Amino acid sequence: MAGAVTTALVTTACAGAGGGGGGGGDGEGESINVLMVGNPQMVDIQELTADTFTKDTGIKVNYTVLPENQLRDKVTQDVASQAGQYDLATVGAYETALWQENGWLHELSSYADGDAAYDSADLLKPVADSISGEDGKLYALPFYGESSFLMYRKDVLEAKGLEMPAKPTWDEVADLAAELDGAEPGMKGICLRGLPGWGEMFAPLTTVVNTFGGTWFTEDWQAQVNSPEFTEAVEFYVDLINEHGEEGAAQAGFTECLNAMSQSKVAMWYDATSAAGSLENPESSKVVGKVGYAPAPVKETENSGWLWSWNWVMPKTTKKADAAAKFALWATSKDYEKTVGEELGWSRVPSGKRASTYEIPEYKEAAGDFGPLTLEAIQNADPTNPGVQPRPTVGVQYVTIPEFQDLGTKVSQSISAALTGSGTVKEALDAGQKEAEEVAKNYQNK
Repeated sequence: MAGAVTTALVTTACAGAGGGGGGGGDGEGESINVLMVGNPQMVDIQELTADTFTKDTGIKVNYTVLPENQLRDKVTQDVASQAGQYDLATVGAYETALWQENGWLHELSSYADGDAAYDSADLLKPVADSISGEDGKLYALPFYGESSFLMYRKDVLEAKGLEMPAKPTWDEVADLAAELDGAEPGMKGICLRGLPGWGEMFAPLTTVVNTFGGTWFTEDWQAQVNSPEFTEAVEFYVDLINEHGEEGAAQAGFTECLNAMSQSKVAMWYDATSAAGSLENPESSKVVGKVGYAPAPVKETENSGWLWSWNWVMPKTTKKADAAAKFALWATSKDYEKTVGEELGWSRVPSGKRASTYEIPEYKEAAGDFGPLTLEAIQNADPTNPGVQPRPTVGVQYVTIPEFQDLGTKVSQSISAALTGSGTVKEALDAGQKEAEEVAKNYQNK
C-alpha cells in the first residue's frame, strides 16, 4: 500500500517479459495499456519488461504510473464507468472484492489453470483467498503481498543501550521513540504516515485502532468512530507523531517514510513488510544491513499486522484479454521472481505471494532478517477477526464496502489537519462519526 522511492512518476511505453505466463512471439505488433501504482516493485517491472516479456511475446506494454491516491481515483473512475481505457490495473484486495461483486472483472483462474508453469496452488492462501470470489475463482493475480511490521535501526538502539522487545507493544514503541529522538543529528524517533487517504494514513492507523480495541463499525453496523477506544488510538498516534515523528508528517505517506528511513533520518518506522527490500537495496538506501525487524506493535490483541496485496486485475471492457492475461501471468510467475533476483538483486523480489519464494536459497540469504517475519505476519493476519469484537465485513485495515473509500479519506483529512494544529482529534472523530452513521444506515436491518 505504498509509493515509489524517488522515481519520477511518468507515463512510459515499455515492453514485457517471458516466463510462467509467456508463450512464443505470437503477439507481434500487439500492445496493452497498463495502469499501476508507483511503488518500487513497479519501477522494477518497467525496467525489465522490454528485454523479457516483449522480447518473448512481441506484446508491447504501455505503462501509466501514478501515486497511490491518484491511482485509486483514476482506476475507480475508469472501471466503474466502463470506459475501457486500460487492459490491466493494479488494485488491492479491497477493490477486487467489490468490483468482482459488481461484475466488472474478468475471472483469471481459467488463465492461471491453463498455464502448467504458473502453479496457482503455490500462492499463499491468505492472499489468494482475499482476491477470490465466492465461486472460488481468482479475480486478480497477486504481484506482491504484504503485512506490516516495525522497522528499526539496530545500530542506533545499540549505541543508546536500548533493546527492541521480541514482540513490542505500542507503549514500548512510544518509549523507544522518545529515547531515540535526536539519537543522531536531525534524526527523529519514528515515522508514521500522516498523509490523508484511506489507504495511506488509515492503513497503519486502523491497525492501531484495532489493537487498542476500536473498530469502524460493530457487527450490527453501529458506527464507532468517536468511541473511547477509537479516540484513544488516534490520539496516541497523533501525539506520537507530534512528539517524536517526522517533520511535515501531514504530507508523509509510504514514499516519504521510506525515504526518511533509507536516508537515516528516522530511527523507527511502522509500515508495510514490502518496504524491507527497498531498505536493503544498496542503490537507494544508506541503511543496508543496519535495520532490524519486529512484529507489528500490539496492545489488546495478539497480532495487529494488516493484510494487503497489489494485484493485477483485468476489466471486462478490455478487448485484449489474452494478451493482458499473458502479461499478468508473467508478472506474477516464479520465472519473473527469478528474473528480478538475477537482474536486480534478490532483496528486490516482489515477495509475499508465493510459498516457494521463501525456499529459494538466494532469496532466503538476501531476506534473512525480514523474510521469515514477513511470511509469519501474512499468515497471522486475520481479516475476519482483526480486533477484539466481531466485524460486519472482512478486512484488517479497511471495511469492505464501497463507501469506505470516501469515508476513510474524509476522516483521514480531518486527522491530518489535527497533526498541523488546524483542528483537534475530537473534532475530527465527531465529524467522522456523523459520516459513519450515514453510511451505516445503508446496511442496518438488512
